[in-house]
Amino acid sequence: MRLYRLHSLQSLPIPKVKAWEFLSNPKNLATITPEHMGFHILSGGERDMFPGQIIQYKVIPFPGLSTRWVTEITHVLDGEYFVDEQRFGPYALWHHKHFLKTIPEGVVMEDIIDLKLPFGPLGRLVYPLIKKQLIKIFAYREQKLTELFGKVEGKSNFLHIKSI
Repeated sequence: MRLYRLHSLQSLPIPKVKAWEFLSNPKNLATITPEHMGFHILSGGERDMFPGQIIQYKVIPFPGLSTRWVTEITHVLDGEYFVDEQRFGPYALWHHKHFLKTIPEGVVMEDIIDLKLPFGPLGRLVYPLIKKQLIKIFAYREQKLTELFGKVEGKSNFLHIKSI
């Protein structure tokens, strides 16, 4: 079994409370997801994040491939972090931790995603395509968050995907 980890850091010049208000509202996911992915919440996004919340999405990860994705918000510590886990969807495992940390210039958002591709060896063959797509998604997200909230000068953002 091969697991992959995506690790992302982005600094924003806003208070942690403002970052939390944005990130803990499921409706804002569409804002930070590339339009070509056809992201749409089907159910469960009416409230801010809470443990046990089930959210169902429709997404087009690759042209011509539409899928439903069901996640559960498993852990929440208001203003600090939340965790979403895939219950049904394109991955054999998807465990996504979102952390916020105050810095003198604003806030650092940290994402750690542990994922496993389906279909064993066949899944590993398509890993380069999945990795490329995830990098594009997170680059888009970084760009949109910078457009919305600005950029912390002198702080580098970070995105890395590796096998663990």
